[in-house]
Amino acid sequence: MFPSHAPPLVTAPAETSVLALLLTEGPLSRVELARRTGLSSTAVTKAARPLIDDGYLHELPPERTAPGAGRPVNPLAVTSDREFFAGVKVSADALYGAVCDLRAGLRATADRPLGEDRGPAAVSALIRELVDELLDARPEFRDRTRRLGIAVSGDVDRAAGRVRYSVLPGWRDVPLAETTARATGLAVVVENDVKALTAAEHWFGEGIGTEYFALVTIGAGIGSGLVVNGRLITGAYGVAGEMGHLGIDPAGPRCHCGQTGCVEAIASSGAVLAAVRAGTGREDLDFDGAVRLAREGDPVARVVFARAGRAIGTGIGILVNLLGPERVVVTGEGLETYDLFGEHIKDSYAEHCFKAAARCPLTLRPLPWEEWARGAAVLGVQALFP
Repeated sequence: MFPSHAPPLVTAPAETSVLALLLTEGPLSRVELARRTGLSSTAVTKAARPLIDDGYLHELPPERTAPGAGRPVNPLAVTSDREFFAGVKVSADALYGAVCDLRAGLRATADRPLGEDRGPAAVSALIRELVDELLDARPEFRDRTRRLGIAVSGDVDRAAGRVRYSVLPGWRDVPLAETTARATGLAVVVENDVKALTAAEHWFGEGIGTEYFALVTIGAGIGSGLVVNGRLITGAYGVAGEMGHLGIDPAGPRCHCGQTGCVEAIASSGAVLAAVRAGTGREDLDFDGAVRLAREGDPVARVVFARAGRAIGTGIGILVNLLGPERVVVTGEGLETYDLFGEHIKDSYAEHCFKAAARCPLTLRPLPWEEWARGAAVLGVQALFP
């Protein structure tokens, strides 16, 4: 993280367990916290005390746990507005920003189009302007915001704060965390956008309470994020879970990553458009035009969308076989055309899942761009922990 003036809020294991559980599933009584964390009631009280003193936790009015129970308990809850977190999602043509509270509630949003210059220096300057706009939205934001999360597609080295490769802005080896930290004065975390969204969904969305969870995005790219034993998996080299670059067709089209037959090379919106253009001879088509053709029954377009659906379903099936998640969330701008390939995803998924793995449900969850910015802000929330 850059700069280093924002250390973790908690470091002791007991404090970490108590705060994490209250963030994602609170309010909870001390008795319930002890049961869920395996700590003694005394250890829970000791862990909570400094967080109460610092204003991160507070006690709710007393309540009885059940009719006829003993004395009322005072549940502990997170003080959501104790600290705020800025998040920015870098897309192909715009920046989307958000300010979130401690429980990832959206407090403010803003966006800004990218100019013709998509270089790191120009984009960093726009990020600074967008963050200034967000932090000026309410008087309390600037004083209580120390952390900024940035989500960008591609290969990101989170520990070093570098974007090693991103096809959408066309970046290679960009020290984005360092340059943005200098520009904004905030501690900056940079992460792959799908991993950031996965973290947000795991902590504050469909994945709450799961130990094994996966999120898949479909649209301009095909991405995925994986949670194992309650932790987001990045792998030894930071690129674990790249479902979009599973090679499923040796005779398929060449992918921008250099491989052949990747899921993304078959099922991304750009790949679908290229295939429809090639099959119909209509080089003038845009993606909306390809969608219209398919919905009007054009056989070439319908075959292309069906093939995309089968590729996505195959990729998800492989993930589920390897990971065994409790649930999978499917999201992304590609859901707008789910009517054209949804059944093919489901059929291919069922075909490629091994036995009981097929019981894992696929949940469709449309998420607007603001949710991707929220995912970036959640990176800052998670940076409170060691």
